[in-house]
Amino acid sequence: MNFGGNEVVYDYSGSGIIIVPVPYDETSTWIRGADKGPDAVMDASVNLEFYDIETGSEAHLHGIHTLEPVLEKESPEILVDAVYRKVSFLIGEDKFPVVVGGNHTVSIGSAKAFAEHYRDLSILQLDAHSDLRPEYEGSRLNHACAMARMREYAPIVQVGIRSMSKEEALLADWDRIFPAHKLYLDKSGYGKAIELLSGDVYITIDLDVLDPSLMPSTGTPEPGGPEYSELMNFLKEVAERKNIVGFDLVELCPSPANKAPDFVAARIIHQLLSYVFCQPRRNK
Repeated sequence: MNFGGNEVVYDYSGSGIIIVPVPYDETSTWIRGADKGPDAVMDASVNLEFYDIETGSEAHLHGIHTLEPVLEKESPEILVDAVYRKVSFLIGEDKFPVVVGGNHTVSIGSAKAFAEHYRDLSILQLDAHSDLRPEYEGSRLNHACAMARMREYAPIVQVGIRSMSKEEALLADWDRIFPAHKLYLDKSGYGKAIELLSGDVYITIDLDVLDPSLMPSTGTPEPGGPEYSELMNFLKEVAERKNIVGFDLVELCPSPANKAPDFVAARIIHQLLSYVFCQPRRNK
């Protein structure tokens, strides 16, 4: 199924926006099901309205094409390399890739591809967890290590964090972390986070950044996160002030009993695309 269903059908050559589903869950460590996330997002996206009233724009007019999923379960190394190669190719084709996971391991290959193509790149992480473990459960590519790997490629800014181990706390760059409990009391932290970003920005969105009252369908839910409008207002300001070159959205573990989180995930993708594509696009 493609993002948007039959209402948004564009061929590859005519599309500026390329959706890359990666249904990967092999390195998850608690609630399983992130491999079902991409299909749930595509299914929910059929019910979106593709005119955005906030920006008065229609991002789909830039063409949205959904690729066949990246299917790789043999090892996290092979999976990360497969995503890296796919995203590198799309960037070379002057496309705007949107990677839909799967757990946070899938983001590592995408971030690496962008870091190689954009010299002025920084990575914005929206997440409840710092994901800074050097290694976890015998793997350097576990989802709990995602940002430890990504900051090897480019500077990172971490927003919404409210869970980490003592080991991670010692490894963290606290000047570039904006914990959820501080943002709750002082919203100016969002602007300070943007000031730390470089001109070109790649965004990795772990859905557990949202409070579980809104987003219960994740592998590791954590209370205390922002609600939808707060998160999206922040992303709108990022799009206005920086050049967003691509993003990923990961860690949806869909529940048959509650479809609302699936729609929230699809709406975040479309809303962020609306913010990005109502701005003049800048060259790399």
